[in-house]
Amino acid sequence: MAAVFLVTLYEYSPLFYITVVFVCFLVTSGLVLGWFGLGVPVILRNSEETESSARVLKKRMRQVKNPFGLEIPHPATASVTKGITLTPDCLEDCILTCYWGCSVQKLHEALQKHVYCFRIKTPQALEDALYSEYLYRQQYFIKKNDKEEKYCQLPEDAQVVDFGPVPRSRYPLIALLTLADEEDREIYDIVSMVAVIHIPDESYRLSCRILYQYLLLAQGQYHDLKQLFMSANSTAPSSSDMSPGERSTDRSLLEKAGLAEDEPELREENSKDCVVCQNGTVNWVLLPCRHTCLCDGCIKYFQQCPMCRQFVQESFPLCSKKEQDEDESARI
Repeated sequence: MAAVFLVTLYEYSPLFYITVVFVCFLVTSGLVLGWFGLGVPVILRNSEETESSARVLKKRMRQVKNPFGLEIPHPATASVTKGITLTPDCLEDCILTCYWGCSVQKLHEALQKHVYCFRIKTPQALEDALYSEYLYRQQYFIKKNDKEEKYCQLPEDAQVVDFGPVPRSRYPLIALLTLADEEDREIYDIVSMVAVIHIPDESYRLSCRILYQYLLLAQGQYHDLKQLFMSANSTAPSSSDMSPGERSTDRSLLEKAGLAEDEPELREENSKDCVVCQNGTVNWVLLPCRHTCLCDGCIKYFQQCPMCRQFVQESFPLCSKKEQDEDESARI
């Protein structure tokens, strides 16, 4: 009888549709109001919760002192046949060892051995890891805080004018900086630095530059030293010194070799001010884009980089608030 009644109600009365809609309304209301014990997500937030959720994760940093520094003072004159001039700048007595034509594979295997097998603290340790897979070696003793230029060149009897087409199996030049005194190796966390240097030759005319810099730690890690993209002019050399033709040529050569990065357009500023408020001093580095463009006051309002719009995963300050106050008091 009940089934017959429902069929009759469905066919001859709109009450059936009204009943169905009413039941659906009750079920929906019960879910929203939590009558059935289900958790309801919070939709509305106050202003303090909104501000705190917008803050990106602050990367935990550990300050270490890097005793090594290396520059190329005259990159335009460097070539495989004419050689290259290097300027080391070290806080302690160091040894500069240059390896011409070093095997790419053996170098990266040596970096892995530093992590898992033995520490590369001396030139001999790197040579053992390379298995002598290089063409020529030069070595210089660098005095503490001595910035004298060191000239490196392949001997004429090597008869090397280029290292072949891209991709290459050998790096043109590897510069290794290690601490000369064994006692200094116990003081510093960074025990050596490996710089991969490109030098133009007859088959590959990309301008001379440092492609990679690896800092090797005493604990067995190594880190790739990368340049920050500052939002203001700096004293460091940049690609703006080159003509547009040279920049485009170098860019195409880097892309061909698989070494090009997405270099963002840097703003030209007269002072290192925050790109947002134009008042605070730039202090925060955004990762992974490595833009340094925000002050302490503006960092908490951005989840995307204001320079390239990439989402910020982590950030870290260049200096603490205490260090900033000390610098300002010293200037005054």
